[in-house]
Amino acid sequence: MMRHLLILSCVVVAGVAVASTPVSASKPARAVKPTQASRAVPPCQPQAPERKVFPQGTLLWGTGRKDERSETSSILASVDLGRMKFGKNAVEGLRLEEGRLVSSSRKPEELVGAVLQGRSSDGASVEVALCGAEAAPGDPSMMWYRIQIWDAERSSWENPCVGTLRVPSPRVLAVPGVWDARGARHEESGQFTFACENGAIAKCIGWGYKPWGQKEGQPLHELHQACTRMARADYCGDGRSHTREDTPIDMYDGLAVLTRAKVAAGGWEPALASFEAAWTAEGAWCLSRTRDGSAVERILEECPERFEAGEKDLGEGDRCTLLRKGERADAVLLRNRSYEKSVQRSAPRSTP
Repeated sequence: MMRHLLILSCVVVAGVAVASTPVSASKPARAVKPTQASRAVPPCQPQAPERKVFPQGTLLWGTGRKDERSETSSILASVDLGRMKFGKNAVEGLRLEEGRLVSSSRKPEELVGAVLQGRSSDGASVEVALCGAEAAPGDPSMMWYRIQIWDAERSSWENPCVGTLRVPSPRVLAVPGVWDARGARHEESGQFTFACENGAIAKCIGWGYKPWGQKEGQPLHELHQACTRMARADYCGDGRSHTREDTPIDMYDGLAVLTRAKVAAGGWEPALASFEAAWTAEGAWCLSRTRDGSAVERILEECPERFEAGEKDLGEGDRCTLLRKGERADAVLLRNRSYEKSVQRSAPRSTP
């Protein structure tokens, strides 16, 4: 069935997504070397919802930053499948099947209470407690998890995910692969990612691009990666975002996982939107303009080896003015439209 989806590029919600603005500063959990104290304080205690102040729309993992100056640093960037324990007892045969953690000795929901070992984006060790698990409604291929990581500075277990007004206590998805500081995805043996629901990795899964999925025999992992680039407006494919909060976008792809919205609905006005960019897993293939309103010449300055001025008509009114050097148009996986900066404030806002 043909589908279309209108997105506000800040917070994931099924159907139309609506941005939420964080309202109070709270220090994110820091990934630090585990200590003896972590065994004295039990994980998975009830916590008050946190609202943190990192900008929405730019988040990749959806976690707090390890380095507050870097938008592609994370206090939890990867998790080890081979090091899960209940107390001192190791869990044997842990593996990731689609979007679910399973083991040879326990059902997926029976893994709650275990502690895994992860790493932050700078390689520091992180203890990760699995505090809850719930099946995704209508989708047996994945589960939502609640996790906490040990923060030695506070001597407490903390949710590593960035919270917002709409999602103050974010959950995570278990996703195959790991992402580096440039936003590139890699297959690492025995490693996976806990992706928070306010970050691009999880949002793109919610929008239909499951990296373990297929459509018409075609795997979706490259489309998922292209989506993470698109969601953050990472034109150069180097991890730098060019988006803002409250920015509605419409996306559509060649496999028709999502199709272009041509009728006004849910607060989206197609007549006010225009083509922004076409995307590959490595970043933009071409663009007509930037999402944040900066000049396209800025993109040429940021990655001169990648783009050159030129024109390309992709059809349906989608025209590029900046093209990827030396790459054919059939590399395009995904396209998007958005409101230009001059009309963003007057554009209707959607509600859930």
